[in-house]
Amino acid sequence: MHDRGVVFGFGAHSGIADGPELLRMVEQADRDGLDLFSLSDHPYIGERLDAYAAIGIALGRTQRISGFANVTNVPLRPAPMLARTVTSLSALSGGRIVLGMGAGGLWDRIADMGVPRLTPDEAVRAFEEAIVLVKELAGGGPPVTFEGRHHRVHRIDPAPVAGPPVWTGSVGRKSLAATGRVADGWIPGHAADWRSERYRSSRPVIDEAAAAVGRDPREIRTIVNFPGRITERPLAATRDGDGRWVGGSTDQWVEELTGAVLEHDAAGFVLFSPSGGTPDPTSLARWGQEIAPAVREATALTGAASRP
Repeated sequence: MHDRGVVFGFGAHSGIADGPELLRMVEQADRDGLDLFSLSDHPYIGERLDAYAAIGIALGRTQRISGFANVTNVPLRPAPMLARTVTSLSALSGGRIVLGMGAGGLWDRIADMGVPRLTPDEAVRAFEEAIVLVKELAGGGPPVTFEGRHHRVHRIDPAPVAGPPVWTGSVGRKSLAATGRVADGWIPGHAADWRSERYRSSRPVIDEAAAAVGRDPREIRTIVNFPGRITERPLAATRDGDGRWVGGSTDQWVEELTGAVLEHDAAGFVLFSPSGGTPDPTSLARWGQEIAPAVREATALTGAASRP
């Protein structure tokens, strides 16, 4: 996942009973040429699969597809150990891991796991420190000493493995600014896309923060969680009255996503079902076999980034 092509994936919210079906879907997506699969990370839900355990098993059964937690529940996964997890998965899979990062949203449940509750400002600071520390603990080099307010390590050897791309699920202004300073990608919250007010008001915050620390804002890619139906026939309207995407035929999806890449610099799309859950196998097959290749071809023909 270190190339700069447009990426296509699918998202799952898998319970323990869904494990066999999840693995079948990841294997299908791998055969169909999709770039990644994502799993939610809610360790306080007992019937859910642990995201990183499931990602490790799925990567071991596939050849090309990458995995990521969409997004990692950072308050419940200490940054130094998270660094060890993702660099180990990268080493074992040939670099097929993306690190999704979030400041923590459901703080009542997070606190129920025995983690001290943080204020919103503290949570964002801890989130930014965690990204910086995970990056420092990858790529080899001398021992790392890090003295943050929330994360501290003393003379810890980095893994001799390149760190994965870091994509955040930032929503608030301070978290968005942190994304601009230290992250590699942004997943707009609440499945917002390039036509939403959330995107229009949030992306400039990322860009301004990136520029303020000397980064090219284009380094921070936008990857969209994108729920919707894939229908046999075209729909009269592909968006609802609030402007949210509802889906359409393969051609309608291709037209919408091609425009998103060429006109709005979208860098990737993660398919979810219309309800925000795991896509059904038929939709996933059409996504991987029909829609993704057509968008890649259309954007490549016009000089946009394409998957190598």
